[in-house]
Amino acid sequence: MLALTILVDGITYASWLFVVALGLTLVFGVLKILNIAHGSFYAVGAYAAASLVSWFGSMGLAPEWSLLALLMAGVATAAILAPLTERGLLRVFYGRDEVLLVLVTYALFLILEDMTKLIWGANPFYVTEPYGLFGNLSFGSLSYVGYDLMLIVLAAICGGAVWWGLNRTRSGKVVLAVIHNPEIASSMGVNVSRVYTVAFLIGVFLAALGGAFTAPMISVQPGLSVGVIIVSFAVVIIGGLGSIEGAAIGALIVGLARALAVHTWPAAELFSIYVAMAIVLVFRPEGLFQRVQARKI
Repeated sequence: MLALTILVDGITYASWLFVVALGLTLVFGVLKILNIAHGSFYAVGAYAAASLVSWFGSMGLAPEWSLLALLMAGVATAAILAPLTERGLLRVFYGRDEVLLVLVTYALFLILEDMTKLIWGANPFYVTEPYGLFGNLSFGSLSYVGYDLMLIVLAAICGGAVWWGLNRTRSGKVVLAVIHNPEIASSMGVNVSRVYTVAFLIGVFLAALGGAFTAPMISVQPGLSVGVIIVSFAVVIIGGLGSIEGAAIGALIVGLARALAVHTWPAAELFSIYVAMAIVLVFRPEGLFQRVQARKI
């Protein structure tokens, strides 16, 4: 029974983490940017969800409408922040040293952290309406909140949609061409700048969507972005930067490692994630699914 508990808890935790890490690995795969501000987009999505759910409730709408509020929060966050960030800030630094881009996104992370405090204050928000919509589901003698398990479906939809979009559509082939070699893609008439904008928009949307749908499970408060970005980086490092399959496996490894620690040695909850990452990197320094690239001479 303990094994089943660890398995379900691990997969549940991995589901929302995969959605966030998927956006992080997509941005890196296309733009080659380690976006430290990704955790801030998650936090803004969570805060926006709290505000919209509260607003829907004040209008007297049924609790089922709160799911639409969560989705709208993700869309609104991406629609506002993604163009401002990519076109107004990151585009100036394309082609510069990677370390400089990391510092720029870290500065943006600090700015967004303060902005959330200015807009929403320092008091925690609680988004309770969506959490009870799916009832409880039982596995033997164990009972789980249906909303937690719904996130597994959400993760599968997001992962499947991104994979299908990249591998089964014409636009996806264009994106893959830019990932492989942006210079050659540009010489063949591809608007690389537009591909960067769209990829970054989708990445921000996935981060904000993860934050919005996680909001009913947590206390939305300052500092939320710090823990998320650390764990998300652990996921993409384990799976391999830029790999969708790697993000899925990495999230599952992190989720199961955390669940095992929580149920057997709670004090090692965060430590267990780093142990799992270290073990993987000992045998696969480039990550589980990172493709080996030919060195340019």
